[in-house]
Amino acid sequence: MSVIFTSTIKMKDKDTWFIELKDMVDNRVELCYDMKEYSEKVEDLGSDYGGNIDSVNWYKDDNVPPHVMDLIRQEMASQKSEIEEKLGESLIKE
Repeated sequence: MSVIFTSTIKMKDKDTWFIELKDMVDNRVELCYDMKEYSEKVEDLGSDYGGNIDSVNWYKDDNVPPHVMDLIRQEMASQKSEIEEKLGESLIKE
């Protein structure tokens, strides 16, 4: 069984974005309003599978503006840096 999550960036209103996180195995859905919350919910859902997630597929709704995508990328980079600092190593293995 492959464990696949989908993450869809959506707009609640013209100024508020969120990520709809969906576990494709059992169709559970979580709504995340920042990257910290997203990270925690991925970890929570993934714990049901021993932390072994095969894939996270990313999507965005058509109405998500470019500046929101930039903001999310910045938050993701910041979250990655914090995790790497705690681990003392890069998350990307060469």
